[in-house]
Amino acid sequence: MKEYNYIFKSERIGFRNWTNEDLDEFAILNSDEEVMEHFPKTLTSYEVRDLIIKLKKHFSENGFTYYAVEVLDSREFIGMIGLAFQEYKTRFTPAIDIGWRIKRKAWGKGYATEGAKRCLEYGFNELDIKKIISVCTINNRKSENVMKKIGMTKIGEFNHPELVNCPDYEKHYCYEITKKEKRSLQ
Repeated sequence: MKEYNYIFKSERIGFRNWTNEDLDEFAILNSDEEVMEHFPKTLTSYEVRDLIIKLKKHFSENGFTYYAVEVLDSREFIGMIGLAFQEYKTRFTPAIDIGWRIKRKAWGKGYATEGAKRCLEYGFNELDIKKIISVCTINNRKSENVMKKIGMTKIGEFNHPELVNCPDYEKHYCYEITKKEKRSLQ
């Protein structure tokens, strides 16, 4: 079983940079129609390869990314949770975003909430980020619930500029939390 050096951990999850070995499992996750329900389409293996390259580049340039995550006990890869700089044009951006995409088999076990809380701590305490946002389609109740559980507050609705040709996915909510708010929740 391959063992990775984690950048940081939560109680049950290890967070690490991406490797080429992640391609097959991440491609399966991104081809699952239920996982990708709130995105315009599933991704091909080629698109997932390009996404991994982009995530690794983001990490090398910024020191953080949407991390590859796995369950510590089993070393099972379950998806991605992390932080990324977003520059698309809205009244909420540019900003650092927190996001997650977990394989269906791992749903309902609290991994997204646990991982997102740990990423907030890491972002605020280790990276000294002052404010973090998160966005989701207005119909993505599961992600919106995670945003609420980790202490984020809804700050508005917007039409995502990268989805103007996808009217079913264009309307989004934006949530945010600041370092100061996170301290007061503890």
